[in-house]
Amino acid sequence: MSAQAQNILGIAKAEKGYQEGRSGGHWNNDQKYSDETPGLAWSDKMAWCATFVAWCAYKAGVAHLYPVTASCLTGVAWFKQRKQFSEYPAIGAQVFFGKNGGTHTGLVYDYDDEFVYTIEGNTNDSGSPEGDGVYEKKHRRKDAYVYGYGYPAFAEGIKSADPAWKDKAPQLPAEKPQPPAPKPAAAKIVALDPAVKPGVTHAQVAELQQLLIKAGYGPIKGAVTKFYGPETQRAVARFHDRNPAYRSGLHDPRIGPKGYVALQKQAGRR
Repeated sequence: MSAQAQNILGIAKAEKGYQEGRSGGHWNNDQKYSDETPGLAWSDKMAWCATFVAWCAYKAGVAHLYPVTASCLTGVAWFKQRKQFSEYPAIGAQVFFGKNGGTHTGLVYDYDDEFVYTIEGNTNDSGSPEGDGVYEKKHRRKDAYVYGYGYPAFAEGIKSADPAWKDKAPQLPAEKPQPPAPKPAAAKIVALDPAVKPGVTHAQVAELQQLLIKAGYGPIKGAVTKFYGPETQRAVARFHDRNPAYRSGLHDPRIGPKGYVALQKQAGRR
């Protein structure tokens, strides 16, 4: 939906529930829309469905895109003269009803394959021929009462069911290509502190445990800790089983300096 269509439809929907005045037990067509629309003050206390559309367009700042008139027939002629009239609904279009479109009018806020959904002034929801306010309505698209649709020339195009107008549909903004996420810098290889050995508590033990797990020599129950306990020793033994060149004894639970470098490389450090 174009921004202009969205704006006028938002204004129209906000009027839902508004009702004209009453006198002598009847609705009397006395309403605010005539007085508030430049050039249409004379139409107060007359049928006001077309005036309601003109008021919505004026309030939305798109009065130049709709006919400023209180006459449905004049509205039809205005759109036809500009070659902006269709038998298919469109979002934000002005729909016209009855013989030659001269009986009634409103704004289209949606449609599907079977129905057109509208906001209309000077109508009702009781079936009475006497309109009294602003209502949301639903009509069958193929109903003989639906005459046709005037298409406003929205700057961003118009969403329409008319195949001849498919190239006038609003275009979605092209997605900007997202730059690739920066690759995290690889951790650098560090030397093993000589104090790191079985039975000690040392800050580098936690790093040793993480490297063993990442390189596939876990699990290390209770990790991650700073204590070089039996679970860490078992993981180091598994490293030595697969990498015997770094073992200094038959059952060596201690990671040596060269073994620590090799372990870091296996865990992805460079």
